[in-house]
Amino acid sequence: MQVLLVEDDLDLVDALARVLASRGFGLVCCADGKEALAWLRKRQFDVVVLDLSLPGLDGLEVLQRLRDQGQRLPVLVVTARGSVDDRVRGLTLGADDYLTKPFDTEELVARILALVRRSQGVEEFRCGQLQLNTTTGVLMRAGRPFDIAPREATMLRALITRPDQPVAKDDLCRTVFGDDASQQGDAMDLLAHRLRKRLAGTGAALLTMRGIGYLLVDASDPDSQACA
Repeated sequence: MQVLLVEDDLDLVDALARVLASRGFGLVCCADGKEALAWLRKRQFDVVVLDLSLPGLDGLEVLQRLRDQGQRLPVLVVTARGSVDDRVRGLTLGADDYLTKPFDTEELVARILALVRRSQGVEEFRCGQLQLNTTTGVLMRAGRPFDIAPREATMLRALITRPDQPVAKDDLCRTVFGDDASQQGDAMDLLAHRLRKRLAGTGAALLTMRGIGYLLVDASDPDSQACA
């Protein structure tokens, strides 16, 4: 699940990045509105977490431009502006939800998951014996928690939420390792190898699409090309 966090409070960004990464989210952070619009033009995200009080181009202007361009991805506004007028204006311009600072990080995670679930129209992703609950983010195998390493779980979440779509290797690297340039190439291949072994017997299989990335398929169904 790819999140664009637009926030200029670096302490808050650091705290949220740790929480979201621990829950398996892929995260891009930026501190001003123009940079946010640039990211939205070049990458696909599942949700935007948008502060209103930004330097230069403020959050409401970002939101308005986003909707004027026909972008319908979910936007969660987080701001210290807690007045009714501010909320009404944000929702009128196209915000999908509104969270006033200070807030509990678990509430933020729950609202992000709810927005993405609503936008995708699903509550659960399945592949073979595996399930991902989009409300809790918990991975299950045949109804029981699937106990795998955190980075393996992050990779699996990214794959199972993209039914019928190979996920680019570079995107998976950013999701799993962030911007750590030392964790590229061979590290991603090794992680894929470990995850492939962990999937043995689950009915799900990890395929390498050479020159493209990776694809999760339902190996237990001969008529299925990918998971849904």
